[in-house]
Amino acid sequence: MTVGEKVKKYLWIFIKYFSMIFFSFVSILPIVSCVITAFKTDIEYQNTNVMTPPESWLNFSNFTDAFTRAHMGRAFLNSVIVVIVVVIGSVMIGSMIAYVLNRFQFPGNGLIRNLFLFATLLPGIAMQVSTYQLMYQIGFINHMYGYIILMMGTDVMSIYIFIQFFENISTSLDESAYMDGASYFTIFFRILFPLLKPAIVTCMILKGVGVYNEYYSANLYLVDQKLKTVAISLYTFTGPLGSKYNLICAGVIITLLPALIIFIAFQKQIYSGLTAGAVKG
Repeated sequence: MTVGEKVKKYLWIFIKYFSMIFFSFVSILPIVSCVITAFKTDIEYQNTNVMTPPESWLNFSNFTDAFTRAHMGRAFLNSVIVVIVVVIGSVMIGSMIAYVLNRFQFPGNGLIRNLFLFATLLPGIAMQVSTYQLMYQIGFINHMYGYIILMMGTDVMSIYIFIQFFENISTSLDESAYMDGASYFTIFFRILFPLLKPAIVTCMILKGVGVYNEYYSANLYLVDQKLKTVAISLYTFTGPLGSKYNLICAGVIITLLPALIIFIAFQKQIYSGLTAGAVKG
């Protein structure tokens, strides 16, 4: 190996590890800043920069104030209800639509697929005026069930994920079951649906995280304080006269804890589902 080749090799190694360290630092820095700010008092936050450590790491008053003043207990309950119902509904609706589109050939099959693809290209914010008018006319504004139905009806990505998985499942399973007298519902729920476990895990992760962190639609359609979700409750401490970022950061950490606990407890299933979802298709 010549000197030039050695220089190129070690230069590439340096660039690779430097970029990894740099982008890791950029990703972790906001979290570290949020944790530091969450333990500061009002006076400390006003007189120090965001990276200055607090005088005491045992000051949990911000966390209790954020939890009580933002009514986060009720917000967590609302978010859990929304996430569970929306995830289950999206998985069932997406898998059944994908089953019909993949296993049955009928006039308009290709058109429906293209319309779904076209819907993913449209920015959601551009359709909010017509969506809001529709939600208002059918009486879904400021109702939990209306928001849940809206969130279940906007997940096109899960349909395509399930379609890709169905394409890798042999149609001989359907044909043999049908010859034995099984109905289409039996074929789907007892034979094909259990084989979709990797796709189900993938869709649950993507949809669950998206719904849990969703702010715009929740703030627009859930007006009543009793219907607020976790993402909306964090904005209790913002206003025209200023924002209490130490309480906001404390609330952010509180909202991160459930997702972190779930990830640690089910990381094996999450990784296996995402890995299977990456190689299918």
